[in-house]
Amino acid sequence: MAEPYPVDVPASGYLVVRASGAAAARAAILGGAASDPEGIQLVLRCPVPRAVAGSGAKLTFADATLHLQPAGVVMLTVAAAKLSIAFAELRPLMFRPVEVDAPLRALFAGAVAHVLAAGPRLDPHGLAHHLLGLAELVLRSALRTELDRVDALAARRREALAYMRAHLADQSLTADHVAEALYISRRRLYQLFDDGQGVSERLKGLRIERAKALLADPAKAGRGIAEIARDCGFTSAPHFSRTFRRATGRTPREYRERALRG
Repeated sequence: MAEPYPVDVPASGYLVVRASGAAAARAAILGGAASDPEGIQLVLRCPVPRAVAGSGAKLTFADATLHLQPAGVVMLTVAAAKLSIAFAELRPLMFRPVEVDAPLRALFAGAVAHVLAAGPRLDPHGLAHHLLGLAELVLRSALRTELDRVDALAARRREALAYMRAHLADQSLTADHVAEALYISRRRLYQLFDDGQGVSERLKGLRIERAKALLADPAKAGRGIAEIARDCGFTSAPHFSRTFRRATGRTPREYRERALRG
């Protein structure tokens, strides 16, 4: 397998998973993504045998390469086609540091140390299968942990959105109030919404969406614009009208007339 293009070395306790081989190198240089990488590489900093810590070591087989760099940076590359995990399934782990818990780090470090110590005296085909199994174990464990983390974030995000929607009429509703209701810090709340929009902008967007629904509802046609503004948490009818027009290109009255005619 071709040597991978370089990436930043992860901090201790973190794993970086990346595609390797000629296709990945071309994608890195020219842009785009390699759909079928030749190899999957795991980069992890961990304790290594003192005898090879300074000089490094490299063992190469047909379907696996174990490369130890100085300072305890281990690169394990395996043939993507040999993994039971599809490349698409690994996308949550790709090209970014993923935290690895202590037991898995210890297992990985111990396995690497044993391979480096006994590798020259072991059957190369069996050793290649051993390294492939080690990669499978690390990838599956890290993937499960990461997916659990993502699911937990998604659940907390849904809780935050549900609270915002339930309290849109409260004109004093702020990010601090939402964070306090969810028993999390303001910083943690903003981490739940990492798309750059921010909590205040998201609140405004939710209020606009509610206003659009109320204005387009024939059953609410008798309600005044000021009343709808209050129900959506806007401080005044003029403020509501200005914000609504910036968001939709129409005043609330124009939007209502068009929606009810349609």
